[in-house]
Amino acid sequence: MKVLLDTNIIVHREASTVVVQQIGVLFQWLDRLHYTKCIHPLSIEEIRKHKDPRVVSTFEIKLSSYAELRTQAPDVPEICALRRLDTTENAQNDTSLLSELFAGRVDILISEDRGVHAKAKLLGISTKVFTIDDFLEKVTAEHPNLVDYRVLAVKKELFGNAALTDPFFDSFKRDYIDFARWFNRKSDEPAYVSKTENGKLVAFLYLKLEEPLEPYPDIEPRFWPCRRLKIGTFKVAMNGYKLGERFLKIIFDNAVVQKVEEIYVTIFNNDAEQERLIALLTDWGFRLHGKKVSQSGEELVLVRDFRPRADRMNPATTFPFMSRRQRKFIVPIYPSYHTELLPDSILRTESPEDFEDNRSNRNALRKVYISRSIRRDMARGDIVIFYRTASGGAAHYTSVATTLGIVESVVKDITSEEEFIAMCRKRSVFSDQKLKEYWNWNPRNRPFVVNFLFTHSLPKRPNLAALKENNIIQEAPRGFDEISDDAFWRLIEISRANESLIID
Repeated sequence: MKVLLDTNIIVHREASTVVVQQIGVLFQWLDRLHYTKCIHPLSIEEIRKHKDPRVVSTFEIKLSSYAELRTQAPDVPEICALRRLDTTENAQNDTSLLSELFAGRVDILISEDRGVHAKAKLLGISTKVFTIDDFLEKVTAEHPNLVDYRVLAVKKELFGNAALTDPFFDSFKRDYIDFARWFNRKSDEPAYVSKTENGKLVAFLYLKLEEPLEPYPDIEPRFWPCRRLKIGTFKVAMNGYKLGERFLKIIFDNAVVQKVEEIYVTIFNNDAEQERLIALLTDWGFRLHGKKVSQSGEELVLVRDFRPRADRMNPATTFPFMSRRQRKFIVPIYPSYHTELLPDSILRTESPEDFEDNRSNRNALRKVYISRSIRRDMARGDIVIFYRTASGGAAHYTSVATTLGIVESVVKDITSEEEFIAMCRKRSVFSDQKLKEYWNWNPRNRPFVVNFLFTHSLPKRPNLAALKENNIIQEAPRGFDEISDDAFWRLIEISRANESLIID
């Protein structure tokens, strides 16, 4: 397997002392799997022009550890079309890297550059272009026997239980002059943490509720008075387990409970780790507000408007709010897959220990549902109710509605087994082998994929008997069965769901 590494990956690997721990995980996997680490001649030129002489010096020493591409793929019409849109040298270089992948001279490309991923989508090769986190998800799913550790469930712990000497906090100590003093003053306050089974810290989140009269003298432009949730400390190591999305769910859940109107975070933009976090937050509706200037320097201020609204075309940006004007579908999911895909909707009869958050599909907010349903016309923004089928005994009492989700997209025209597996691997409950079996089970009726956002677990899970009694459905769903608005509101009422999440 030949893996082409973008310039930014190599620079961070060879020069940065901040993200080497995370970048190191990527390179450990490449070595462990005996993948060839390829570098493009244009990347070599870029690195030799780098402003930091230490970067250049370190790279020159280690250049022999990469396989330099000796020739360059000739431009084909698709690549020429991209080049016509390139206005900078960097953009032209990105296209050249993609050209090697498009020509099949390398197998995959790893890049943190969003422009590269956008171009790959235009070329139809997005399944072969990975961010670091995406690649780690891929290899941990394909090679579970080679995973060194499991990531345990997110827990609430006091600051004082975390060791400030842990290398996990080094980036904070580098960026903030008084971080140690601030951290010690928080010793009796709670934070959300995730660790490996051997106690290594891999994620940390601190949240603070702020009232409308909170002063913000160092933020420009000034905030308007409102109730806010501040993301005080947030870091997730790249490890392939989608912990970033898991922690975003915690942030949004707290925002709902505290009835805030905005969420905000201040963050430096000095390295790949921070760039990755900014990109994650942007995907979920955070927007650049301005800047904060302190003794530690200038930080970006990102704000998420949390006043109730629902964007049908990009539901992640207004998550977890849903529009009551969208269609509503109820769909079955087997017990053996239910809690694996929707761990927050675990039943009281199941053991939480069986569903520790050590797989990416469990942590992800974006998930995949695979179906052969006759009904396939669901659209972006539509609401999905997941119905856990009978687990033994009378179906009327053991099958229950458990979860609400929002459709992000429906992919019906999947052309190959390879594309199907690549599309589903990271966010479905199936192994690659099961995905192959599912794809080939009936060649005349290939499966399609529904990408959805896991939104809300129903506090009270109505069983089939209750669903019938309340005229929500007349029989157990077999595919995507549409229900009426009235039926949906009866479901919300008897399940005691949070009505504030469903808006006009």
